[in-house]
Amino acid sequence: MLLPGLTRPSSTPPLIFFSVSGATATSRHRRQLHRGIYHGKQCHAADIPAVLARAWAAGVDRIIVTGGSLKESREALEIAETDGRLFCTVGVHPTRCGEFEESGDPEGHFQALLALAKEGIAKGKVVAVGECGLDYDRLHFCPSDVQKKYFKKQFELAEAVKLPMFLHMRAAGEDFCEIVSENLYRFPGGVTHSFTGTSEDRDKLLSFEKMFIGHLPPPLDVTYLHTSKNLEVLQGSPAERMMIETDSPYCDIKNTHAGIKLVKSVWPSKKKEKYEPDSTVKGRNEPCLVSKYLTGLQCMNT
Repeated sequence: MLLPGLTRPSSTPPLIFFSVSGATATSRHRRQLHRGIYHGKQCHAADIPAVLARAWAAGVDRIIVTGGSLKESREALEIAETDGRLFCTVGVHPTRCGEFEESGDPEGHFQALLALAKEGIAKGKVVAVGECGLDYDRLHFCPSDVQKKYFKKQFELAEAVKLPMFLHMRAAGEDFCEIVSENLYRFPGGVTHSFTGTSEDRDKLLSFEKMFIGHLPPPLDVTYLHTSKNLEVLQGSPAERMMIETDSPYCDIKNTHAGIKLVKSVWPSKKKEKYEPDSTVKGRNEPCLVSKYLTGLQCMNT
């Protein structure tokens, strides 16, 4: 069992991860951007309907709204229920894993996640466990020992509901791959999204036959993958093991990124202060831009 839309990038429209969650410092900010709020100031009307309309018009046929905490997984399910083309995940982001112990009842917190996942599955909406994994670039949000403990715990969730996993790995390749290796029997497949690792990390992930690599092509993830060297890492990823995603509203392609020279398609954009419903917001990423990403990939592989 694989995630909906898991296909070669050159064939049908790929799966898009449209996030309402993320790291602790950004999750609230992410939701505010889609409500038109920037640095506490209302710059334009909430525009999720317009964002989705552009995605459908661009040929995207399904979108996964990702959960990053118990609360946000509930929100993701609520959003997914508004459209037959929307799906969601249930899980806890590595930087949010402290919520298990902060709840005062870690096992109860886990059972609440399990109950939510089962509810969403019954509704035909929950398609993966996650976003979960390890993020050692953000240990100020959650220490590594807590991240590892509850990353392992979420494999129990995947095993219980028999769903694939939506995984996060940043600056933690060795520990991440060790934990995945120990738990391969617990989950039917997965994708390590927004890949920011080295060619060695890539090859280790590809050694797991049930694992796919999620890319934000080019320039990929802005925290690491925006240089020509990183394009070489991408080129080493076989198309049949690759998933293309956006991390809306983050990780847009900038003129300073190495991948910009590969981009041949554009979408009209306006600054947030001059917002128009028919244009994207300049500096923000959207699912409709996957066509831009795929054009870049095709140019890179020719």
